[in-house]
Amino acid sequence: MTSLRTPRTTSDTRDVRARFRRPGAASVAAGLLAALLAASPAAAIPDPGYPPSTRGVAAPQRTVGEGSAAQAGEVPGVDEIVHTPNIEHLANVPKDALKGFNTDLAFQGEYAFAGNYDGFRIFDIGNPKDPKTVAQVLCPGSQNDVSVSGDLLFLSTDSSRSDDSCTSTTQPASVKESWEGIKIFDISDIANPRYVAAVETACGSHTHTILPKGKDVYVYVSSYSPNVAFPDCQPPHDGISVIKVPRKAPERAAVVNFPVLFPGEGPDGGGNPGAPTHPGVSKTTGCHDITVLPGEDLAAGACMGDGILFDIKDPEHPRVIDQVQDNVNFSFWHSATFNQKANKVVFTDELGGGGGATCNAAVGPNRGADGIYDIVGKGDRRKLVFRSYYKIPRHQADTENCVAHNGSLIPVKGKDLMVQAWYQGGVSVWDFTDSTAPKEIAYFERGPLSATGLSVGGSWSAYYYNGHIYSNDIAKGFDVLKLSDRRTDPAKRIRMDRLNVQSQPDYFDLDD
Repeated sequence: MTSLRTPRTTSDTRDVRARFRRPGAASVAAGLLAALLAASPAAAIPDPGYPPSTRGVAAPQRTVGEGSAAQAGEVPGVDEIVHTPNIEHLANVPKDALKGFNTDLAFQGEYAFAGNYDGFRIFDIGNPKDPKTVAQVLCPGSQNDVSVSGDLLFLSTDSSRSDDSCTSTTQPASVKESWEGIKIFDISDIANPRYVAAVETACGSHTHTILPKGKDVYVYVSSYSPNVAFPDCQPPHDGISVIKVPRKAPERAAVVNFPVLFPGEGPDGGGNPGAPTHPGVSKTTGCHDITVLPGEDLAAGACMGDGILFDIKDPEHPRVIDQVQDNVNFSFWHSATFNQKANKVVFTDELGGGGGATCNAAVGPNRGADGIYDIVGKGDRRKLVFRSYYKIPRHQADTENCVAHNGSLIPVKGKDLMVQAWYQGGVSVWDFTDSTAPKEIAYFERGPLSATGLSVGGSWSAYYYNGHIYSNDIAKGFDVLKLSDRRTDPAKRIRMDRLNVQSQPDYFDLDD
């Protein structure tokens, strides 16, 4: 059963005046959305407006092999689907009541939780060939990245809102009463999520990372680009907010620390100064994304102009071990992924902010790519050492936004394999076992949304979970892919009860 709802709250949060929809009331849902969304939320990527609905559009599909014309440079037709023979497209669920950009994904049991600028959607993926919508929760506020742990769901808000409710409206960041931060939901009734708490954080929450610790869940909040007019976002903004959430009393969630990751003199701290010192490089005024590896008490941060490695043994007081920059080819350090042995990190460069056409001959193979770093040494002497870049080997049209984005490991012992979203560059499966010679082994992509102008779309996140790849496409909806390849097939034996990719598990502790 599908339901669109502004969620009920406890007495500890503001009244959000719950409204409910039953199947068949699509026109009511559309009217409610129109009334509540007074303006498009502020975006991490250029926002030309909500992408058009794709309901009922059947895209042609074509299977291509290695060395094919598609890999040699032929761009698929508008909305045409192309993929290698080792990938099968099992299902697509178009956007429904939530019309904003689709964003990040999380998983628990037989459910997938999909972020959207207008809220979040819950899918039953017990049958991956036929995902079913369980609930759609209306709670506008970009980017609405989502994580789950037990009965709790966490949602990032990184746009200036009129208040912390799910009926808030957008407003200029200069308004001092604006709200941004983390929202917390109770999902013990999966079909009826209940909004239970909100925590305001400095500069909002562009993304977040959860670190479960017994009876508590710590949340590392990444945010950046301080607005000097906003009271809680004054430079230097050179750290992260740490929130402690008691599982049994989430309404008591609160910021417990703001550790400075880039100590230094001057108004902007000690991060990368960016341009004009380093032309084309982002100035570091916070972090974009953090991945924790709880089994190793280790974390990697992608922080605009810097990549960092830090110790999280004391979760409230993380310590930076190493800090690296790439002022030649990296523009914006966006996200990080460890390999299973914790001796490598893949950092992504979101050149163009996710809204640019950067997968073409003019940009080349080393910009807007992944950077593969080995971790050498032990303890506090560990260092990040650059080895190579990886970028999809197919040029995309100049009307397609394309750059390295969110991905996860595919757990195969003795191998370093990853699936990754590239916006309109599609979904790429690649091998970085040899840090110096990464190579693609499979892909799935759609042709451009438009042949005449740049339109923002494509896969925001592509993750491997319990034998399948799940992708949240900004415009086209929720995709399920089946990967059949001798190099990746051993991963099908790994069964998990949850996956928050930025809280990276030890996959092989789960191997039976």
